[in-house]
Amino acid sequence: MMPSKLLQLLAVLAFAVAMLLIENQIQKLEESRGRLERTIARHQLAEVEQRHSEDLGRESPPLAEKDDMVIIYNRVPKTASTSFTNIAYDLCGKNRFHVLHINTTKNNPVMSIQDQVRFVWNVTSWREMKPGFYHGHVAYLDFSKYRVQGKPMYINVVRDPIERLVSYYYFLRFGDNYRPGLRRRKQGDKKTFDECVSSGGSDCAPEKLWLQIPFFCGHHSECWDAGSRWALEQAKYNLVNEYLLVGVTEELEDFIMILEAALPRFFKGATELYRTGKKSHLRKTSEKKPPSKETIATLQQSDIWKMENEFYEFALEQFQFVRAHAVREKDGELYVLAQSFFYEKIYPKVS
Repeated sequence: MMPSKLLQLLAVLAFAVAMLLIENQIQKLEESRGRLERTIARHQLAEVEQRHSEDLGRESPPLAEKDDMVIIYNRVPKTASTSFTNIAYDLCGKNRFHVLHINTTKNNPVMSIQDQVRFVWNVTSWREMKPGFYHGHVAYLDFSKYRVQGKPMYINVVRDPIERLVSYYYFLRFGDNYRPGLRRRKQGDKKTFDECVSSGGSDCAPEKLWLQIPFFCGHHSECWDAGSRWALEQAKYNLVNEYLLVGVTEELEDFIMILEAALPRFFKGATELYRTGKKSHLRKTSEKKPPSKETIATLQQSDIWKMENEFYEFALEQFQFVRAHAVREKDGELYVLAQSFFYEKIYPKVS
């Protein structure tokens, strides 16, 4: 008879092998599902492009101005983007607009030049999807250089760079309460963010902070050069000149309130939905532990953090400036200001 310890060891080994086989099958199923989703998306897009090509020679009546609108939310990961996007999904039926997720291969935020052309052409000419709200983890794309009519409006949300990185670090290991059963890329790694920084790990290196700047900078090569001063200035320029509104995660409700006031065609009812709806804070990273003061101090020594933080502070200042001219506080509540301009001395007089 085999010793009991040997039997226990064989049982443990058999269990480990079984778990590995199960995980391998789950991974294969996830990959198959991804391929199927991409194939379906390609077929849908091909059908749309075929319809467009058939309609080229036909005159189409112009869309009403309020319906000929496209918003692009090139969402930065771990900035409460899912919570905000779910509000758009909840409102699209009631407010009669379309919501489309831009699903890029391996979540690559940089599009190839051919995909840039396809995307710009689709967004501007896909009449059936207007008014449209596009969202996805993609870098800013300048539509003006493609010589198309009707540029979309960009919006976005940014977050304190260290808080965003900490959230992403634990998200890769423990997921969130949105899809708790989904296996994450770093699942099983129990190392805390503090331990990662103290040991010089790659997942918490200062270079991982470099994300919000390139998302706003765009598709230029230097945008993705960590620590580039040019990229920082370009990101600031785009934020001021190309984005209708950029909010901050820490003041998300105010961001939603201002959007509702500025774009009721899309966001009518958004503030109330955010305050009372069950999906207001739908996605929360699991097992997240706040970093220590020592860890924060270590990251703040890097030039990359200084640039990302400078961009965040710039965005925050701009948002607070917009908010100061859009809302007023009364009894602890914020209220949107009514229209404060009117027209007079209109000539020639109408008889």
